[in-house]
Amino acid sequence: MDTTRGTSRRNLLTGAASALAAATVAGNPTPAGAATGAGGTPWSAEYWARKGAVELYLYRKRGSAPPPQNGKGASLPVLFLVHGSSFCGRSTYDLTVPGAPGYSMMDVFAGLGYDVWTLDHEGYGRSSRTAGNSDIASGVADLAAGMEVVRRETGAERAHFHGESSGAIRSAAYASAAPERVDRLALSAFTYTGAGAPTLAQRAKDVEFFRTHNRRPAGRELYRSIFTRDKPGTADPRVGDAIADAEAPYGGSVPTGTYLDMVTKLPLVDPAKVLAPVLMLRGEYDGISTEDDCLAFYRQLPNRDRQFVTLPGSAHSLVLGYNRARFWHALDAFLRPPAREDRLS
Repeated sequence: MDTTRGTSRRNLLTGAASALAAATVAGNPTPAGAATGAGGTPWSAEYWARKGAVELYLYRKRGSAPPPQNGKGASLPVLFLVHGSSFCGRSTYDLTVPGAPGYSMMDVFAGLGYDVWTLDHEGYGRSSRTAGNSDIASGVADLAAGMEVVRRETGAERAHFHGESSGAIRSAAYASAAPERVDRLALSAFTYTGAGAPTLAQRAKDVEFFRTHNRRPAGRELYRSIFTRDKPGTADPRVGDAIADAEAPYGGSVPTGTYLDMVTKLPLVDPAKVLAPVLMLRGEYDGISTEDDCLAFYRQLPNRDRQFVTLPGSAHSLVLGYNRARFWHALDAFLRPPAREDRLS
């Protein structure tokens, strides 16, 4: 048994939360002008996908620059990270929190040997701002466009996907629409029917606003509340402020589409159509869905290669909570399981 990888992996995961600083180097729109990290900083690059007239921003990190042959890097497993309703890809997965290093999930998984990508959905971050509300269906189309860039740049026909909150719904919906593009699928803070979810009950009070407005205000108060509304003490208060600072250049508002979908159209994904192996993760105190609601989805998944993980001491955001290293551990173990040794036909 090879214990070297397991030991180094544990050391990275446990040490990252306290010792990893988020990288700030950025590449140019093509890999030829990308930033090559030094001293342990991952290589990174920026790309653009097109969805009709909409330009979608993608960001990529890996431990070192890809091979020179057309930028292909398919030898590394590709991990595509999908953001939620209130802040963009890099604010979710590549966040710098002053005075609290170790919040860049992209850095962590690049260090673990993945080719890591994220995307800003239509109307978020650096992507085109349009008259649309960036609902779940639009998000699925975004992922389809983004995957064309991933395929071109890496040579990989399929990627692992992780999404959090409405990003989990987008990811599952994409997996059901394009099963040939999804290898293993991880869903955190997922919502199936929304039955009994206190966060959705509160959100439903504003449904008429969501129907009549394509954008909603998003400022410091909102970002702070995400990490306190379910259970104070599960996330560092500095995280909300760091997100507010990261999102400030994008105008103080975000699309309403996923909020409207989640209070008027659930369920948005048929579990019987999600064919990939699935990991579902739920924080103990998450108010966006109940454990029973998540398990109802989980039990209908057709692929028996599936896992359900409850993370104690965590609330809505597993990516940005105090116990994020335990989330990283569960995700990495799911994405790279040992080979099956059974003799079943």
